[in-house]
Amino acid sequence: MITKDIKYIGVNDHKIDLFEGQYIVPNGMAYNSYIIKDEKIAVMDSVDVNFADVWLSNIKAELGDTAPDYLIIHHMEPDHSSSITAFKEAYPDTVIVSTDKAFAMMLKFFENDFCDNRIVVKEGDTLNLGTHTLSFITAPMVHWPEVMMTYDSADKVLFSADGFGKFGALDCDEDWACEARRYYFGIVGKYGAQVQAVLKKAANLDIQIICPLHGPVLKENLSYYIGLYNTWSSYGVESEGVLICYTSVYGNTKKAVELLADELKALGCVKVAINDLARCDMAEAVEDAFRYGKIVLATTTYNGSIFPFMHTFINELTERGYKNRKIGIIENGSWAPIAANNIKKMLETAKNLTFTDTTVTIHSAVKEENIKQIKNLAKEII
Repeated sequence: MITKDIKYIGVNDHKIDLFEGQYIVPNGMAYNSYIIKDEKIAVMDSVDVNFADVWLSNIKAELGDTAPDYLIIHHMEPDHSSSITAFKEAYPDTVIVSTDKAFAMMLKFFENDFCDNRIVVKEGDTLNLGTHTLSFITAPMVHWPEVMMTYDSADKVLFSADGFGKFGALDCDEDWACEARRYYFGIVGKYGAQVQAVLKKAANLDIQIICPLHGPVLKENLSYYIGLYNTWSSYGVESEGVLICYTSVYGNTKKAVELLADELKALGCVKVAINDLARCDMAEAVEDAFRYGKIVLATTTYNGSIFPFMHTFINELTERGYKNRKIGIIENGSWAPIAANNIKKMLETAKNLTFTDTTVTIHSAVKEENIKQIKNLAKEII
């Protein structure tokens, strides 16, 4: 139970291995759905179609033979919308409430936009259920164009769509920030300006509870969660420390990274995070790149460019609007090291990056001159 009138009717998915076909989710996923029981009854979102039967059973357990009056759809991604057809088969008279763009997507997904039994809402529209009055807040490109959120003024609840979501099923105990950060930067991170716009709208509301489409319902210390979202969406620095991301073919670049990490710690760096891009979860590395304000990229020259995993990593950053960071570079090349120049070219679209004066250039193996460069780089980064 979320409040006296608002109940949770979502499902946990422990069958999934990759969310959106790319993100490792060892603790599964939650597809959240809620029901508001008032003079009129509203169901908030559906779930992944693989769990439609469980979800419909949850609805029946709450309502018995009573049919909901409304099905409110905040987001049309299939993990939240693909059970709409099954719902309408069970409750053909229920009115679907959503944005015009969402109904256009329903036509594409289901060849049915439910034009004979729907309510199209826009920014500022309201829906009265009795005691509960719902206000609709458009949230375009957080992270699809049709997205909206709903505020219930009676219980002071924000139904936040994918905002404030995280990886992981609800029956797993894990740190919220780690998996919410990985979720945010993996899926929403490109749309910081749009998230900022919604946060400004939310600042005018008295929010006591946040009900996202993934992850736990948030009831306490909301300033912590909202503060993190403000930092993430403004591309600010969340944690003090230095991130080193590297690739190494025969161990020489890795040795330079280890020497740099030791030097940074000797200079008093409170946190040095290291990711081997060939072996780590790439989404974890991306998360760290946005978490810390200082990052060192270390890689080899490869086929006249840079090593593939580093190339992929930098693409992941620029696709998400990477900015406001200090960058150091370690390059390696046996005959023509050009990785540093290629890294800088790839980062040309990123705004407000500062590069260190020192670039460590290794010719095959780390030598005494490289150790001096590494010491200088550490001082500049600190």
